[in-house]
Amino acid sequence: MSNKVVSYIKEKFYGDKNYPDFRAGDVIRVHQRIKEEGQDKERIQVFEGIVIAIRGEGPSKTFTVRKVSYGVGVEKIFPYYSPTIAKIELVRRFKVRRAKLYYLREKVGKDAKLKELRLEKVDNGK
Repeated sequence: MSNKVVSYIKEKFYGDKNYPDFRAGDVIRVHQRIKEEGQDKERIQVFEGIVIAIRGEGPSKTFTVRKVSYGVGVEKIFPYYSPTIAKIELVRRFKVRRAKLYYLREKVGKDAKLKELRLEKVDNGK
């Protein structure tokens, strides 16, 4: 298929997602719309953590973000094309040699450190 057809299909069915180009090992900030229970109010909740996995293609594409909150590891799986995701910010980028960073689940403290890549400029997809 030509690029025009592919871009049309992506725009029509998946929406125009102008997220920054992130990969496993990046620290990202996901802004998610949360609907308040029993009310018609909507608020933005931010989840910041390291991307440990990206899987799938097309509409079933998901990414897993992990953070440690009050000493407890919390992982959240986000559908890439979810309408509840308001925006994604790239915070830091680390050098990793794996596509899936599941080994970070067993690591604690300094063991879980990754080597940071020095970047001139981080594009936040604005």
